[in-house]
Amino acid sequence: MFVQTDGVNGNAVVAYRRTADGQLHRSGVYPTGGSGGVLDGSAVDHLASQGSLTYDRTHGLLYAVNAGSDTVTVFSVDGDKPVRRQIVSSGGDFPVSVAVHGDLVYVLNALGGGSVQGFRNVHGSLVKVPSWHRSLGLDPAATPQFTHTPGQLAFNPNGRALVVTTKAGANTIDVFAVSRNGIAASPVVTATPGAVPFGFTFDAHGRLVVTEAGTNSVATFTIRGDLKLTKVAQVATGQVATCWIVRDGAHVYASNAGSGTLSGLHVSRDGTLHSIGTTTTGPGTVDADVSSDGRFLYVQTGRAGGVDEYRVNGDGSLTHVGSVVVPDAVGGEGIAAS
Repeated sequence: MFVQTDGVNGNAVVAYRRTADGQLHRSGVYPTGGSGGVLDGSAVDHLASQGSLTYDRTHGLLYAVNAGSDTVTVFSVDGDKPVRRQIVSSGGDFPVSVAVHGDLVYVLNALGGGSVQGFRNVHGSLVKVPSWHRSLGLDPAATPQFTHTPGQLAFNPNGRALVVTTKAGANTIDVFAVSRNGIAASPVVTATPGAVPFGFTFDAHGRLVVTEAGTNSVATFTIRGDLKLTKVAQVATGQVATCWIVRDGAHVYASNAGSGTLSGLHVSRDGTLHSIGTTTTGPGTVDADVSSDGRFLYVQTGRAGGVDEYRVNGDGSLTHVGSVVVPDAVGGEGIAAS
């Protein structure tokens, strides 16, 4: 398990070893060689994004954004030890999220109007392709920054589309068609007025499952052939600042930063959503990930800079098994299970 500190005086990845009961034990701290950043207006979520630390399981690589340095660090992973092998320009201002599919890597930059920049993985190193740069056209002067910047980008399961949420900056979900050679076309934009779409994942049938911070809800969408979105279902969490989300099988868990809780939901085969309960976490619940075997969920708690550890039960409920404090990680975001 890896956690990013996002330290403004030096970003680092903290590595943890997981024991059989799901508890984490720190095994080392690994500087990225870059600096973290803080968006104006943020409190427990300095990057206000999902996917700032991304594990590429196929290639055994870990990608960490250095928002304050406008760079991305590439680590190779040997067990629970990341080895730094490259620092590369993100191709924009204030990188906050990384998406991977095969040998394609795209980075989301939050400031300067927002942009995505494409790279190709060549023998474990990222090679920037200048023509794979796309502007999001957001207002660079809009405030506060943490709600008026893009939230996440990720490939859909088959890698033929790249999805970006713009939060309150535009209240849209943008879908870029991706050609077989990796080029992202101009986006097809679906407006979501007042929703403030933030984090997302995909269900087992390829539907988009999105947190809507403006309504404190979770919604499912199908991506149509023309890349427009059709909403299937929406459920209010009843919590505050519903922003991040992670999937474990047929269940998803949304992080509610303002409430210090996780909202569990079951995603049915038809895309409808059903609550499976609310679990209390430490204050400032932000980014989360699930162990590769699906048995444990880990969520960052930004107020204290910690990680809460949960066992995922058969019915989707969560049992707390422990917590750790991550050094120098108050307000930090970015968590990835190897």
